[in-house]
Amino acid sequence: MPRVTMTVNGKPVSGEVEGRRLLVQFLREDLDLTGTHVGCDTSQCGACVVHVDGHAVKACTMFAAEAEGADVTTIEGIAAPDGTLNAIQQAFQDHHGLQCGFCTPGMVMSAAALLAENPKPSEAEVRDYLEGNICRCTGYHNIVKAIMAASGQDVNAIAAE
Repeated sequence: MPRVTMTVNGKPVSGEVEGRRLLVQFLREDLDLTGTHVGCDTSQCGACVVHVDGHAVKACTMFAAEAEGADVTTIEGIAAPDGTLNAIQQAFQDHHGLQCGFCTPGMVMSAAALLAENPKPSEAEVRDYLEGNICRCTGYHNIVKAIMAASGQDVNAIAAE
């Protein structure tokens, strides 16, 4: 079996993987980073979003071998080493941007990618960016509110749905 080596959450890792092994499987099963969720196996839900070399990627659509030499960040890697939540995670907590929590890792990772590209997105831009992420609980309003708050914008200006 081929060996894959990458940096995950700032730490070098490696492992043997079959060619068909998905990045999400490698992260969850081989590295025990279970914060990256498997929701649909068809790349529609976004629960498995991670960052690969700074880009948001659905880890169920990428083979682990394709991440050879890459820098991968999962939901476990965005909090501070002491466990302090980052601004997006804290905003999700403060603005009730989660309910069951299943979609939350993918939403947070997508939000981080959006804010890296566009630090002050409009409400419409946030909603458009999240189009590939499905939440079955929240109705998205508080998720959008949390992302707007994480960007330092006034959440009171967000229209109620």
